[in-house]
Amino acid sequence: MNLLPELAAATEPTLLVISGPTAVGKTALCVQLARQLGTEIVSADSRQFFRELSIGTAKPTPEEMQGVPHHFINSHSITEEYNAGRFEQEALALLQELFQRHRVVILTGGSGLYLQAVTEGFDALPAVDPAVRQQIKAELEAGGLEPLVAELARLDPVTHARIDRQNHQRVVRALEISRGTGRPFSSFHGQTAAERPFRTVKIALNRSREELYERIDQRMDQMLAEGLEAEARALYPYRHHNALQTVGYKELFDYFEGQYDYTEAVRLLKRNSRHYAKRQLTWLRRDEEYQWLHPEQLTIRG
Repeated sequence: MNLLPELAAATEPTLLVISGPTAVGKTALCVQLARQLGTEIVSADSRQFFRELSIGTAKPTPEEMQGVPHHFINSHSITEEYNAGRFEQEALALLQELFQRHRVVILTGGSGLYLQAVTEGFDALPAVDPAVRQQIKAELEAGGLEPLVAELARLDPVTHARIDRQNHQRVVRALEISRGTGRPFSSFHGQTAAERPFRTVKIALNRSREELYERIDQRMDQMLAEGLEAEARALYPYRHHNALQTVGYKELFDYFEGQYDYTEAVRLLKRNSRHYAKRQLTWLRRDEEYQWLHPEQLTIRG
């Protein structure tokens, strides 16, 4: 599939969205496309925003960026509370500026919620009695995350399938809305897409399961060889921040605390990364606007 002639001839602002699961090959492809189109890249990877996280987020190096401007990489600190709502506001303001210089801008990442924030916006969520959230947090402290995840599976299987179920803040938020309103959290999303002053073209990348899982395992081995354990040890004092409630760090934090040995930590890193990829694919498949391609099917040169 050759998108370049169509994109190069665009007469209206066009946002090219390139998504897909972790390790599918988004970074290299987007850099090549950006170089061909003479444009810039906006990252919607919710972990690459943070300056302190590098190895464990597969953040592109300056060499991998090949001189292409990348936005929202190293833009925030893990000590900041950052969410998709703030990203929506900041990314839309940036796009307004970028579209004055480029007809086409690339938005890329595997964080479906953050991609949706830019392309569609969110439906307003109802106010819920703060006591509901306080009760859920008390249950989290007393019994851990597993019972809350099981409850979410009963109340809202759609959200249960989509979100990072190791991220306690997202689980608590989904349960807060589900309990407080009597309706699934997922029922409040995707009802009405916001109007945007640009056209959107959505591409989702995927590979065969065997190929993707092999790439994920190889990536985790590479991260460990590059010093992921040392990076995680340096971040351990900040482990309670939301940015670190994520695959690639939590497994090592639990290893540091003696919950299992190093061999088991590596096994969990790979297994949980594969599970994360499955959740990313589940999220993307709900959006019928995505065109699904193997990275090699998207022709680079026009």
